[in-house]
Amino acid sequence: MNVHAQPQLTPAETALVDAFGERLSLLPGDGAVMVRRDDAIEQIKAGLPTKRVESWHYTDLRRLLTSVPAFDETAKAKAVQPLLKGSAVFAVLNGVASDKTEMVEGVTVQRVADKLIDGSFAEALAPLGDDDAIGALNSAFAADGYFVDIADGTQLADPIELQNVQAGGQVHVRLPVRVGNAAKAVVVERQTGTGEAFATSVANVTVGDGAELVWLIVQEQPDGATYLGQFNAWIGKDAKLTVFVMNAGGKLVRQEINVAAKGEGSTFTLRGINLLAGDTHTDVTMVLDHAVPHTESTEVIRNVVTGKARGVFQGRINVHQYAQKTDAKMACNTLLLSDDGEFSTKPELEIFADDVQCGHGATVTEIDRNHLFYLMARGVEEKTSRGLLVKAFVAEVIEELEDEAIVEALEARLDAWFAEHG
Repeated sequence: MNVHAQPQLTPAETALVDAFGERLSLLPGDGAVMVRRDDAIEQIKAGLPTKRVESWHYTDLRRLLTSVPAFDETAKAKAVQPLLKGSAVFAVLNGVASDKTEMVEGVTVQRVADKLIDGSFAEALAPLGDDDAIGALNSAFAADGYFVDIADGTQLADPIELQNVQAGGQVHVRLPVRVGNAAKAVVVERQTGTGEAFATSVANVTVGDGAELVWLIVQEQPDGATYLGQFNAWIGKDAKLTVFVMNAGGKLVRQEINVAAKGEGSTFTLRGINLLAGDTHTDVTMVLDHAVPHTESTEVIRNVVTGKARGVFQGRINVHQYAQKTDAKMACNTLLLSDDGEFSTKPELEIFADDVQCGHGATVTEIDRNHLFYLMARGVEEKTSRGLLVKAFVAEVIEELEDEAIVEALEARLDAWFAEHG
């Protein structure tokens, strides 16, 4: 008989297990929720993922997560100005959502804490699988967030902004959203703060038949923070989902994007920008399932790497046997500005249908010396010239969003990053 000894816990794993024991009595939830929490912490006790786990090969979480701060009940986070003017803001401040929320016609907003207490949120805490470390961590500790329900046929004139703002310690938030049939909305997810926190966030999004949703993830955690985020979406018939991700901060970052095209005629678009500087590690991992015929998807990721930063993009597209007439394309382009920086790319296609159009590509390059010479020959100093070329490289992706207000807001965040790291 073979006996498999449980690995010795690392300091970070030990801190997480101890924190769970200390906070268990403070976490909201009925019996069913507590069972889910217990299952989640058992998954953590078995060890955080290492590079031996294929989906975590480039982000050895067990090695990279060297410490975890304690919960800080004295931390007082403050809501930030919305990315888009006129947005209805729902802020979770250091893990606590407010009872006082804005009223938006056609939108129902509830605190996740209330849904945990009555047990209706228990099933949502189930992890996606044995390797779902982010889901397990969040399920174990998440105590609040906002459930947003956009009624069928609602056409929102102004965006909704969901803020997860931390001021240190540990912060774990849930952001479930339902977009009803034929509804149309723009949702901004802000992940930011001022402290050296350990933050997790899970957004589960259902896009109804014929609906259109633009979801912007803007992650600007401070240099000392660890951020683990997960975006899960299910797209209905003839629905359109556009996701834009901007990573511009954080010491250790992993943003997972899991999408299932469940309805015929559905369209998924992913555009992403990773701005990496200093001695940081940022990982964007996407899994897309084309489960039915006549679906489309395109994914374009642009990366700028400076200093000793390390980046990862893993993108896997699964085309199921029944998903004929799938059109799926994926590209990842990286601009290396430092000899010490690195970026790993792993695009994958797994196709079981025979009538599809699918492809992927990846490039890594430096600034084109001819383009740099062209600008400098016209009197533009070298630093400014380099900045213009780098900004043009990533701004092209932003401009695809077409909405002028969104483009201007994202370019302003881009300018702020370049002002600090350019």
